[in-house]
Amino acid sequence: MASIRQEIRVAASAEQIWDAVRDVGEIHHRLVPGFVIDCKLEGDARIVTFANGLVAREVIVDVDDEARRVAWSATGERLTHHNASLQVFAEDAEHSQLVWIADLLPDDMKPPISAMIEQGMLAMKTTLEGQAAGRRNQ
Repeated sequence: MASIRQEIRVAASAEQIWDAVRDVGEIHHRLVPGFVIDCKLEGDARIVTFANGLVAREVIVDVDDEARRVAWSATGERLTHHNASLQVFAEDAEHSQLVWIADLLPDDMKPPISAMIEQGMLAMKTTLEGQAAGRRNQ
């Protein structure tokens, strides 16, 4: 099983970031606009449309407010197994660390999924830092 772990530092408070991350049905507006172009909730799942045309059904496994962690599993395209989590860690009042972990099969999907996670992390950083800067300038 392939495992991917990516981290990124964001100039925004953990509380501000977690507010966007935990809003699992609005990621295309609040967290990763441009990377995800549509997201619709269907029961305990979300149907996510990525900018590259990929559509995935992601079952939300857990939204843990105490740990600031969202976990999900996905199906679609060539993946036979996928589970992932995104967790927010406070560094100080204005900086946080985001950690995205994904385990998947088949192994040969690691390079394209890793590239997508990297794109997603950069979209998060841009969006969240822009929102934080807007709040500071108010």
